[in-house]
Amino acid sequence: MVFLSVKESYRNIVSVCDEDLLGKYFEEGKRQLDIKKDFYSGESKSMEEVIELLKALRKDDLTFNLVGKESIDAGLKSGVISKSGVMKLKGIPFALSLL
Repeated sequence: MVFLSVKESYRNIVSVCDEDLLGKYFEEGKRQLDIKKDFYSGESKSMEEVIELLKALRKDDLTFNLVGKESIDAGLKSGVISKSGVMKLKGIPFALSLL
């Protein structure tokens, strides 16, 4: 299961996070990955639900923030990110996409 939320802003932000990573912090050299609850928590969804929601949302002018293996898999399957856009920090995959 993953969390999915949409934050309203000038350009709405869709955040997707694996449940087991919520609230954790990772650091590697000068890079940091802070998976804050207030940003990433949202509705708990199955992979199938997230994939379908991301497919529908990619038609809008949005920013996508994804963190965790399941979230990245959903992003790849829905087409909101590509493999070349996936980075890792402490072995945790994450991606940012502007569509």
